[in-house]
Amino acid sequence: MTTVQLEYIVAVDTYRSFVVAAEKCFVTQPTLSMQIQKLEDELGIKLFDRSKLPVVPTEIGVAVVAQARIILKENARIREIIADQKKEVQGNLKVGIIPTLAPYLLPRILTGFMKKYPKVKLEVWEYPTEQIMQQLKQELLDCGLLATPLHNPHLEEHPLFYESFVVYTSKSNPLYDKKIVKAEDLDIKDVWLLNEGHCMRNQVLNICKDKFTMGDNRNLEYNTGSVETLKRMVDLNEGYTVLPELSLQDLNSKQLNMVRYFKTPEPVREISIVTHRHFIKQALIEAFSKEILQHVPEKMKAQKNKKVVEILTEQ
Repeated sequence: MTTVQLEYIVAVDTYRSFVVAAEKCFVTQPTLSMQIQKLEDELGIKLFDRSKLPVVPTEIGVAVVAQARIILKENARIREIIADQKKEVQGNLKVGIIPTLAPYLLPRILTGFMKKYPKVKLEVWEYPTEQIMQQLKQELLDCGLLATPLHNPHLEEHPLFYESFVVYTSKSNPLYDKKIVKAEDLDIKDVWLLNEGHCMRNQVLNICKDKFTMGDNRNLEYNTGSVETLKRMVDLNEGYTVLPELSLQDLNSKQLNMVRYFKTPEPVREISIVTHRHFIKQALIEAFSKEILQHVPEKMKAQKNKKVVEILTEQ
């Protein structure tokens, strides 16, 4: 039994395909299949039911693959211990980040992080929350930058900062005449929202859950996954939207005059580094977290006078 064979069976379990697993392991499919067959012969069992598509592990295969994952993690910890002893931050870090955060946070930190840690290979993907959670469980990502809490027993959350929600309103909307906005001031008929699948959409609805429920709000139904599009819709049309505060950094003076903050305690989204419960690469993740905190405004680092908005599924 070799660690390479264990990596191969974990890959097949993850991707449920010998062909895809071989591609991800950078070997030919016959090579991967042969090594798995050798391991099955050595153990005297069948690890996978090849008659089904997608391929699934056998009953005993489920237990063996689970143990293989543990062994590979512990093997990786040895290299991590050595790197820590040498005071080196190095290796490959795979990060998932939600689209409503990525364009406002990543440009601030990536160049500095890569200069500071030249031995790190950083791979970043923008995915919705559910996809990042799934990939963390499958160990395809090392960590995710997500709005929390997620209330998932398989994942660990490490809060970093608290980003306020703000109202961005057209001059024609009644909210424009207010200095401070309360949740009860918001009207569903006038709001521009992200489409379903974005956790921020659910958070915005949750801010106003006691005020309204989703229904027939306007003749136009517009679906977008872009915070920038929401701003543009308000700029060129009537109504308002709710934005995360980091998205205000590039607004001009005219646009900043369209921003209204909520009454204290401000509704905020808690942004956390999320990992698998049994995560590795602790030194790498800690270095990445520290770099993020160096570029976040001080007021976002404390939860005082703020109310974390839960992520709820629409009813």
